[in-house]
Amino acid sequence: MSPFSIHLQSCARGRVLPLAEAGMLSGGPAHRLGSRSTDGNNWRVGTLLTATEGHIRLKVVGRAWLAVPGRLHMANCPLLEALDDLPAGSHLFQPERRGWALGWITLSDRGASGERQDESGPLLAAALEKALPLIHSRGFLLSDEPRALRSLVTDLALTQGYDLIVTSGGTGLSPRDTTPEALAPLLERRLPGFEQLMLQKGLTHTPLAALSRAIAGTLGQSLVISLPGSRKAVAENIEAILPILGHALDKLRGDPSDCGR
Repeated sequence: MSPFSIHLQSCARGRVLPLAEAGMLSGGPAHRLGSRSTDGNNWRVGTLLTATEGHIRLKVVGRAWLAVPGRLHMANCPLLEALDDLPAGSHLFQPERRGWALGWITLSDRGASGERQDESGPLLAAALEKALPLIHSRGFLLSDEPRALRSLVTDLALTQGYDLIVTSGGTGLSPRDTTPEALAPLLERRLPGFEQLMLQKGLTHTPLAALSRAIAGTLGQSLVISLPGSRKAVAENIEAILPILGHALDKLRGDPSDCGR
């Protein structure tokens, strides 16, 4: 990708602002594109923008539909996090993306209501951050509502561009355990091998693992995996799939190398 110009809004490290074309979003602070030739509409979460001169970096941490004053249609804008204190002014930036973006979702009625602290989500995030070259990681906490889960996973995969989306919770037999039913209609290709590996690993520890209905598959260029909700089961399931997880992500991105090597 070729360098392109951005006129920066002055802001401190850690602040997130949208990136918009000149003349858009006049009602609030935003970074401005100096040229319309950039392919920013294709930037996935985790894309790093580095100034060709000086130590100035930004990272794409999401996308949002924002109102444009005087126009009928909304604009879909990248959201850029400042990785350094940013001075106002125009600079040339080079985009690159090396590594994977992880979105982890915990399904828990009690967790979402604040009655219980989420332990399985941070555990799976820490395990994957240790094992994979992650460039971005973001957690979400939802109640066991299938519509909310479907909406979030669809957005993370098809709009935001997360590479790996992992859920924990909702895979058992309780009346509110609906994660497999929520995810199955979204998946374009199921991965029964992943599901079998996780089941086999769980059964080596307890026969109760047979009650798990965890599923895995792909949506767009994203790998979606559901895990049980307990800390122990999360650790076991991740351990089962780690040896093939990186290769699966490479192939999903289009790696042409021979799988047999």
